[in-house]
Amino acid sequence: MPDVEHSDLSSGPDEGGAVMLLNQTSRDDSSCDDFEYHPYIVPTLYFLMFPVSLLLNGVTAWVSLHLESTSTFVVYLKNLVVADLIMTLISPMRVASKLPQASVRLYALSCRVFSAISYSTLYTCISFLGLIGLDRFCKIMMPHNGLFGRNLTLSKVVSGSVWLILFGGTALPNIILSDQSVANMTEITCMSLKGQAGLEFHEGTVIFLNVFFWLVSVVISVCYMCITKKAIQSFQNSGSNNAQGQKKIKLRVFLVVAVFFVSFAPYHLVRIPYTFHQVSNTEQNSCSYLKGKLAKDLSLWLANANICMDPLLYVFLCREFNEKLMSMMKSVSNSLKRLWQAKQK
Repeated sequence: MPDVEHSDLSSGPDEGGAVMLLNQTSRDDSSCDDFEYHPYIVPTLYFLMFPVSLLLNGVTAWVSLHLESTSTFVVYLKNLVVADLIMTLISPMRVASKLPQASVRLYALSCRVFSAISYSTLYTCISFLGLIGLDRFCKIMMPHNGLFGRNLTLSKVVSGSVWLILFGGTALPNIILSDQSVANMTEITCMSLKGQAGLEFHEGTVIFLNVFFWLVSVVISVCYMCITKKAIQSFQNSGSNNAQGQKKIKLRVFLVVAVFFVSFAPYHLVRIPYTFHQVSNTEQNSCSYLKGKLAKDLSLWLANANICMDPLLYVFLCREFNEKLMSMMKSVSNSLKRLWQAKQK
């Protein structure tokens, strides 16, 4: 589901000969009234986020490699780690393609491949966040249910199905249907790389995934509300008056749900109106289009920023992950200490 960006094609000298450069400035810098879209704002935010995301998800992946899949929660968590890492590694190439100096080849490659993979992976992350909530719900509300919340084989099958359905059903068709050549184009957009079938599939996919997000949102909200209610009832049934413990449970649930909605809801509120602009040949210099594009780009950055929040979620929710992280950090600290002592001798 690549983003549409009008760009003029012009020839320019290069060490290897004449190359076609993507000049986005003429369109992206267009203003209406007092509004101006600056093409460097959103890329700067992504580039600032990248090192933080790489560090957090690199450490998370390192810990996950040493974490045994002893529970369904850990299975879903490991898949979420993979999805976050993919999004982290793809983001620099996607953002570089949006800069005014980007080459036509990089821009077209991003439209056809990187954006499609990034979007499908974003919804893979959303899916696993939903599965983690559902997994915790089943274990707390239905502790004797041996199927969904306990069966490791089923959790692996479900995880594989999520990857297969979202990549095979959304990313791959978008890659295949972005089959128009840029050779004879005087102006290029991500949408111009699609034929009529590609445009229709793009619009349908956006609507489907938007509906999918709100369904997952309902599942997450219901699951965590039920978990909170059950936990507080357990406190009361045990005769405990631990108000501090009850507040801690409410705070944890609130943070999980709040981070999910703050990250993803704004993007899904503006995505469908923006998509109608994309596929309807709306004037790219119009105020409504430029403002919609800025809203979409900023909200999409916020959704992508969730990859920096997920590693904190692992520490927050997964005892096994937390213990393994502390153990590995202690091991590294001891190794560095021994190395320093050896050098002193």
